[in-house]
Amino acid sequence: MSDFFTRVYEVVKLIPSGRVTSYGAIAKYLGTAGSARMVGWAMNASHTHSGFVPAHRVVNRNGMLTGKHHFDTPNAMKELLENEGIEVKDDQIVHFKKYFWDPVTELEME
Repeated sequence: MSDFFTRVYEVVKLIPSGRVTSYGAIAKYLGTAGSARMVGWAMNASHTHSGFVPAHRVVNRNGMLTGKHHFDTPNAMKELLENEGIEVKDDQIVHFKKYFWDPVTELEME
């Protein structure tokens, strides 16, 4: 597993229940603003990580559940978010800005 993927997982583990962030926000926090796609690849492989990674809390910059196809069932990502109190309609988070968690502002830069 790459060091980058490990760093992504450490950030994702800090996303509070009932909040979401984007691939790009994680990339920006890690100092690699142009690597949102690599964050997506890390999320796609998160099931291979030894600890629990709440990948369902990472969506695209518009709040779309673009990673839903990498879960056990097509509705698993939506159901996990809804269980945390987040409303999802047509694979998009309703009131996305309300639930958005920005690691750049929420976490102290190291």
